[in-house]
Amino acid sequence: MASTQDVRRYLAYWFQLGKHVVIRDGQERLLPQPVIEGDRYSQAFEECWQRINAPNVGDCYLEATEESVADLLTPEWDVSPCARCAMPVPVRNVGMPPACCPCNDLLSWPNLDVPQPRSPVNSQVKLKDIQQRLMSMRDRG
Repeated sequence: MASTQDVRRYLAYWFQLGKHVVIRDGQERLLPQPVIEGDRYSQAFEECWQRINAPNVGDCYLEATEESVADLLTPEWDVSPCARCAMPVPVRNVGMPPACCPCNDLLSWPNLDVPQPRSPVNSQVKLKDIQQRLMSMRDRG
C-alpha cells in the first residue's frame, strides 16, 4: 500500500517536471511552484495537497494518468520507480499495471543532463551523518 508520504513524494516529483494535477472534472489544473523550500515542501505544495484532499473536490489525477490520488491511497496501489526513467509511478498490487508512466508524454525525459526531481533534504541531518561516518572512520584507523 502506498503511504501518504509516498503519494506526496510522487506528486512532488512530477510537479517539479511541470505536470499538473487535474481537479473538479478537469475544470482546474494545479501546479504549485515552488515545490520545495529548503528542507520541506513549500507552502504552495502544502496548500495544493490540502485542496487535493478536500472532501468536495472530486477525483484528482496527475496529468496523463488514469489513477486518482484517492485510489493511490488505497491498499490496491503502491508507488515504485519507473523502469524507464526511475521517477515514482503508481503500481497496482494486484491486477494489470498502468498502461504507461506519466513520463510517456514528456519528449525530453529522461534527461540526465538536468538535476533530477527530489524530495526535501534536511542539510543539517545530512551533514551530521557525514560527520559521524568520518569520525567512525577516524576511530577505526
